[in-house]
Amino acid sequence: MISASWSFGFIVFVIGLALAFDFTNGLHDAANSVATVVSTRVLSPRQAVIWAAFFNFVAFLIFGTSVAETIGVGLIDIKVVDPLVIFGGLMGAVIWNILTWYWGLPSSSSHSLIGGYLGAAVAKAGWGVIIVKGWIKVISFIFIAPILGLVLGNLIMILTTWLVRNKPLKSINFWSRRLQLLSAALYSLGHGGNDAQKTMGIIAGLVFTSGHMKTFHIPLWIVLSAHTAIALGTLSGGWRIVKTMGQKIVRLRPIDGFCAETASAISIFMATHLGVPVSTTHVITGAVTGVGVARSASSVKWQVTLRIVWAWIFTIPMAAVIAALFYKFSLLFIH
Repeated sequence: MISASWSFGFIVFVIGLALAFDFTNGLHDAANSVATVVSTRVLSPRQAVIWAAFFNFVAFLIFGTSVAETIGVGLIDIKVVDPLVIFGGLMGAVIWNILTWYWGLPSSSSHSLIGGYLGAAVAKAGWGVIIVKGWIKVISFIFIAPILGLVLGNLIMILTTWLVRNKPLKSINFWSRRLQLLSAALYSLGHGGNDAQKTMGIIAGLVFTSGHMKTFHIPLWIVLSAHTAIALGTLSGGWRIVKTMGQKIVRLRPIDGFCAETASAISIFMATHLGVPVSTTHVITGAVTGVGVARSASSVKWQVTLRIVWAWIFTIPMAAVIAALFYKFSLLFIH
């Protein structure tokens, strides 16, 4: 049995689990980073994931830790959190990520983690542990993120189409393919900058609540570990979801991919600046849909989009339920 004094070995194990989640985040959300650039044949799948993984990793040089602080101390009362709560939350997130990856559904790794953390914390201490202000921000962006992506994707597509209206198609495709390398890099920076911070917040909370850190902060070793894990996950790819994001919602041309990625990058940069743990999946889905609508509403495969939306709706509650069950089960091994 595990001692309630939280052995060092157990803490190391849970840190490893957190980094495994970060890896599955990269694996799961790699599709968001590379779907458009692969589907438009600008890069091969292997080249695309290497490109995305590099920018996932170097994102720590650009962004701060505001999202990590929101996750660590802005959603759940840190005084009631312990390593077992974090363990249960991570298990809920990892299992839901694996299930949706297997089913080919682009659900949100971010909301899997948030839902898991919520479920385990509520299972321990009830609904009073929730920090309402933080949850208002997170829940708001469940709706704001895809709408912002859609609107920006639509506007950038309309503007870009107008700017190249008199250019030959061959020239448009030539420059769009090269610009997609830039837009994919920016999107991957945003993905690494926002998503890796969520794992940073969880690990920092774990180290703090287990007594191995006197004040809550994000040390460099946590920053580097989280970015390395998400980059390695991205390198592992996720072609099932790439197909859903890149072609099943709307068939993309190089100019479409550039507009969708640019819109997504702008949205994610804004959210990261505000310290909001936004779903990169929601943003890119909204942007791809907005680009499709700018071309023609009939070019969007709304049945696929609706299937994705249902996966979003179920993510937080399902991850929360799984995490709560894991937390309660884990109590059997505590003395």
